Amino acid sequence: MGTIKQEFILKSNALMTGMPSEARVCPSDKKGIRFHFNGKTVEANINNVVSTEHCTVIGNADIKVMLIEHFMAACAICKIDSLDVYLTHFELPIMNGGSKEWADAFNNAGIVNPDTRVCRIKEGVWYLNGKTHLVVLPSDNLNVTYGVNFRHKDLKNRWVSLDMSKLDEVTEARTFGYLNEVEMLQKAGYGRGASLENTLGLTDDGYTTELKSEFEPVKHKILDLIGDFYLAGCNITNFKGEIIVKEAGHTVHTIVANMIKDKLIMEE
Repeated sequence: MGTIKQEFILKSNALMTGMPSEARVCPSDKKGIRFHFNGKTVEANINNVVSTEHCTVIGNADIKVMLIEHFMAACAICKIDSLDVYLTHFELPIMNGGSKEWADAFNNAGIVNPDTRVCRIKEGVWYLNGKTHLVVLPSDNLNVTYGVNFRHKDLKNRWVSLDMSKLDEVTEARTFGYLNEVEMLQKAGYGRGASLENTLGLTDDGYTTELKSEFEPVKHKILDLIGDFYLAGCNITNFKGEIIVKEAGHTVHTIVANMIKDKLIMEE
């Protein structure tokens, strides 16, 4: 079981609600990643996904926890599968909009017994719905390719492949959105904690801030995919298979993650 040597605390505003949020992340000798809020607990598991509107939300009759995908992606990247996370707010802190701060905190805390098992799939699965598709096929190598088609000069019919030698570019890729939709989203109760530090705005002719790497928004989509698939026990960074995604999001990620959960083979 992969966990950390010592606990740490990270805090910032939450992206959706804009409220202050603090996470105390603690080592655990019990397998699973559990979130605790107001004395209630929910495990990070694909069976506990209750919403995928704008972000991934897990919950049960007692508790809901929002925007877990960036945290889960950092856990996957750092090979961690056993933690207890105590929250002061029902949405995780957004930090700088990606997973880098979480991954750095894990490494600084020290990682014990990282789960380096290779993950494979017994047979292919796919989801096809109009312009959207997500296909997972057996392979002896890891290949992840993500395609988007956004209303933006750099992101029309843009395909990006995961380069494990440049995984840091995925880890630091920020959440993003169209700048001209911010007011509408905030009136609907979303994105109230968005700022130039944690969110990359897409404008008519560019971006609100300098990109951290080329095609950063597509790399953030790959980051979301890593976090969502890890809810089903599939660590893409340890995966041997072909994953092809086109114009998808959290809903499709979690649908396919649920499809593959019983088809996984773990190898030492």
